[in-house]
Amino acid sequence: MVRIEIDYQGELRCAATHIPSGARLLTDAPVDNQGKGASYSPTDLVATALGTCMATIMAITAQRHGLDLKGTSVSVDKLMVADPLRRIGKLETLIHVPLALDDKTRKLLEAAAAACPVHKSLHEDIEKPVTFQWG
Repeated sequence: MVRIEIDYQGELRCAATHIPSGARLLTDAPVDNQGKGASYSPTDLVATALGTCMATIMAITAQRHGLDLKGTSVSVDKLMVADPLRRIGKLETLIHVPLALDDKTRKLLEAAAAACPVHKSLHEDIEKPVTFQWG
């Protein structure tokens, strides 16, 4: 179990503390939902969690095979929808791995990304297309 403690700061801002490490982050409501957009929104953190989880699980898999994925980059575009209610509708992910790898290794890393716990935890109504760029 990992505990995250959250304190509402007012003006649609929260401060979250990761208890095991003491690391803190702020969230703010987005401009299109009455906020200032001065930090990550809660749904931005979902997109962040997806991208960092995919990169981390790929890196764990790569390490097992003697590879270093340093320099890999991930971008996640989040699209909100409002019908029938406001929610994340799509998380489109682009993963760039700056290595020239054989097909077998690429497939292994692509499968690792798709198996990340965040990807598996997201509701099936959220579209989650992933594009890989190699080399």
